[in-house]
Amino acid sequence: MFGRTVLAAVALVLGLAPAGAIAASQDAASTSAYLAAASTDLRLAIASMPTTIDASVDALNRQYAAECPRVAAGSIQDEAADPMTYEVAGALWSTAYHTDSKIVQSFDRAVKPLRWSSARITRDVDGYAASLHQLSVLPPPDLCGDMRAWAASGYSAIPAAATQFDRRVEAVEGHPLALALLAPYEGPAQRALAARVASLEGRFEELEGELSQKWFDMTLETLALPQ
Repeated sequence: MFGRTVLAAVALVLGLAPAGAIAASQDAASTSAYLAAASTDLRLAIASMPTTIDASVDALNRQYAAECPRVAAGSIQDEAADPMTYEVAGALWSTAYHTDSKIVQSFDRAVKPLRWSSARITRDVDGYAASLHQLSVLPPPDLCGDMRAWAASGYSAIPAAATQFDRRVEAVEGHPLALALLAPYEGPAQRALAARVASLEGRFEELEGELSQKWFDMTLETLALPQ
């Protein structure tokens, strides 16, 4: 009674409907999991910055004060000194992310398996997690050694090790996922959690900016490196 074309059409409809439902379910589940992981990660990182990380950076600064105090006292503030200033910033990032490596690892484990029907979201989440991991395992530079080598050249030659470290830091890419991309997959509970994550991201950025400037200024003063 039914022609082959009709049967094929019925089979296609029956086959596609479950697949679409599965994709929607996966999108919703991945969205919930990502938001939960981001919320936890941000809360822990915010708590760590003024306490654990601050103590780690203070210890690093005391190390520099003991090993190479005012090593850059003869340098001047110009573009030629930018790579050395960038290396200072990289040393601080390395210290901060090493200190929070357990937080980073937990976030990485939570979001790495997540997949969305949107390739962009999956790619952005993977890229962000990878960038955090790369920073958490970034070997700290021999800042005192590089500063001494720079000083020995009359502040005219950037050491190769400093250039290599700066390039490694610059190669780390990745930004937090734009939360608006998750909106199509959110129910009421997920929307509330997304709003919470957005608030935490704002607080994190505010605190990071405030403390990073403090740490940076402190280290530059220890090394006598002009800003």
